[in-house]
Amino acid sequence: MLIIPDEKISKYLEYKKLIEALRGIFQTDYTMPVRHHHFYKTPEGDENTLILMPVWNNDYMGMKQVTVAPANANRNMPSIFAQYILSNSKTGEPLAMMNATELTARRTACSSALASSYLSRKDAENLLIVGGGSVASQLVQAHMSVRNFEKVSVWMRNTAKMDEFVAGLKDQGIDAETVTNLEEAARKADVISCATLSKTPIIKGEWIKSGTHLDMIGSHKPDTRETDDVAISKSSIFVDSRAGALHETGELAIPIADGIITAEDVKADIVELVKGIHPGRTSSEEITLFKSAGLAIEDLAAALLVYKSYNG
Repeated sequence: MLIIPDEKISKYLEYKKLIEALRGIFQTDYTMPVRHHHFYKTPEGDENTLILMPVWNNDYMGMKQVTVAPANANRNMPSIFAQYILSNSKTGEPLAMMNATELTARRTACSSALASSYLSRKDAENLLIVGGGSVASQLVQAHMSVRNFEKVSVWMRNTAKMDEFVAGLKDQGIDAETVTNLEEAARKADVISCATLSKTPIIKGEWIKSGTHLDMIGSHKPDTRETDDVAISKSSIFVDSRAGALHETGELAIPIADGIITAEDVKADIVELVKGIHPGRTSSEEITLFKSAGLAIEDLAAALLVYKSYNG
């Protein structure tokens, strides 16, 4: 079994290649059981999450183990750790093991960018990134792989981290700026990509102008959300999967429970977008919202890209 070094994972998961790998795998046949979610408390009283995500097709099987520990932010540690095992689905032979933290962040960002290629306006100019975790750090490059943004704005609660992050973007030749007034930035944005562990809405629907695309990533529990009912009500809603997004994330589970929307208000999932079953955005004035909960098939696409590249 190969043990793939972290630096190879970053090297082989180039954004445009991963976006196309995701687009391709969504058009294939695979089996993806409902993932396991387990919540547990630490001795300090913090609530962590353990997630197990299996998937297989005729040739390969993948299993990812993820832990989400929000309090790690206070320890100057990543909030998410993950490991991935790739196996031969016919024989069960393990083929490769890799750190899935970078893999998860990149496939999540690239899945959002893939959805944006169907849901954001082609002439979108202003990108707003909200959040400062491992996923947020990948969002600029991923979204810029599908749209030619003229301006990138970044908002984080940690201003020192935000300044450092934006300086890094500028070093790459990206016209980026820090923002301290989130409302003002949101009102100007054409695409808002939000990847935080916020328990309550930080993006208000009243801020959102016509034609905006909302990319909601961070909420991963039924009692947490990043947008409010106003944003949900005024948006055409799309998801990575109905099974995950409707039940596992407060972004949609809460407004459904409150009678604001119903499950039938979801226009399409990402597979239906990729296969052309739904056209995606239908007008320049439409407000679109993509809610992702994360899919095991996305991890398999990324792991296979790494494995096949590393294995020659």
